[in-house]
Amino acid sequence: MLLSNTEEIPGQQIREFYGVVTGSTVRAKHIGRDLMAGLKNLVGGELKGYTELLHEARGEAIDRMAEQARSIGANAVVNVRFSTSSVAQGAAELFAYGTAVRVE
Repeated sequence: MLLSNTEEIPGQQIREFYGVVTGSTVRAKHIGRDLMAGLKNLVGGELKGYTELLHEARGEAIDRMAEQARSIGANAVVNVRFSTSSVAQGAAELFAYGTAVRVE
């Protein structure tokens, strides 16, 4: 599955549009990560636990979006974008969306 954050894929021609496809995941904070984040807030530095959490969430949302595209016959997704939102105290959704297409 080809993924692009642009309107087209260089060297490929869009032959068919299938419409918007999406993928999302909702993740909650982890008590261990919260404790480490609190300590890092005092001394500064990267919050590696949260970096890993967001990396995993992005990957899962992309996989779900690509699977939806594949299920309707697409072989690429263009204009891929991400969005986040808070859905509950301590939980957030990471949402991936784009336009499913068939390219050659």
